[in-house]
Amino acid sequence: MHLIKKFLNTITSRLLVDISGSDLSFLVRTSMHSRLLTRYRAGMIISRVRLVSAMFAVLTPLWIIVDFLVFDAPLSVMLGGGRLATTLAFVMLALAYESSPYMKDAYRSLAIMFIIPTAFFIYSHLLLADFDNEGGAAVIAAGYAFLPFVLVAGLSVFPLTALEGIVFSLPVLLSSALVAIMQMDQINWSTHLGAFWLLLLIAATATLAGMSQLAFVSALVRQANHDPLTHCFNRASGEELFNLQFSNAERNELPLTVVFADLDNFKSINDGYGHDTGDRVLIAAVEAIRGTLRGGDALVRWGGEEFLIVLPNTDCLSAVAMLARLRANGLGARPDGSPVTASYGIAEKSADRARDSRHLLEIADQRMYQVKASGKNRWMGCDRIECDSADVRCRNPDAQAL
Repeated sequence: MHLIKKFLNTITSRLLVDISGSDLSFLVRTSMHSRLLTRYRAGMIISRVRLVSAMFAVLTPLWIIVDFLVFDAPLSVMLGGGRLATTLAFVMLALAYESSPYMKDAYRSLAIMFIIPTAFFIYSHLLLADFDNEGGAAVIAAGYAFLPFVLVAGLSVFPLTALEGIVFSLPVLLSSALVAIMQMDQINWSTHLGAFWLLLLIAATATLAGMSQLAFVSALVRQANHDPLTHCFNRASGEELFNLQFSNAERNELPLTVVFADLDNFKSINDGYGHDTGDRVLIAAVEAIRGTLRGGDALVRWGGEEFLIVLPNTDCLSAVAMLARLRANGLGARPDGSPVTASYGIAEKSADRARDSRHLLEIADQRMYQVKASGKNRWMGCDRIECDSADVRCRNPDAQAL
């Protein structure tokens, strides 16, 4: 069993760009996606929905000419009416949706884009079944049956997880089965089953293509938004992520804490032992910090040896508890064997009455520099509690103890 799993992981890592087999769950569900990836993916999906809708808004009415040339007047008029209604729906979809960072908007736009042609497929197929067509009309009428194949193949242009691919292809598969059931006495079941099997294969292939796109987009986002040495978020992406977190905390009235961390006396490592040694110490410290954080927390390399820790849904005391765990675990060792230490400034949105995200960052930054000036290797919290990170002795002007 272990060998089979290892083999599947190896195949997956080779088929899907820059995603190891052990990370396959990342391509199956969205719970492991970062906010930045979600933001970029939502914008990409909506952009492609609008592009595809605009294309179909142009192509759909053009086929009315073909319908009038090959079908009799009653059928061509009814098909033309359905196409005009479909065209209007595509135009409204292309114009109505604007770029959004939220996946709920992306899901809604994608669902509408699939509902429009699916409804037209059911309408046209049932309509064509009531008319006897021969010659060229029969050939064109048969072409309408290929619309579900076009729909499920269209999934391949969107960066989707496996579950999303299944969810969006399922209605198309069900509509095809529904039409077959409603025309049970008129169809060749062996032919329809073969076509349905082909539709399933196309849906599976399109879903894999969407997963591959998701892996590629994730790799691009990671490369563009992460520091190449420490693999933390870089400053630009960190600011964007923090602004999103601040807006979410404001909207839902949730706590949000940020911690500025600066490694103490780091320049002396680079000067005395070289930058390669300094890089190794920096990476070890980052791994120690990252090991203390939760899945939803974010670590940003702000510059040099200075980092920003974003703690959503966390108050100041919980942030202090996190720093206490970090102190207990340590940040690694300097080249001379002494422990690596850091100075921290903590700020919380509500406790510090931050006017906006920039104000909250300024408060945390100022506290961190106050700690650096007063002896380093300690932290200052939201209520101006100062703690020696070596023995957690606290000094508080208001006599509040941790």
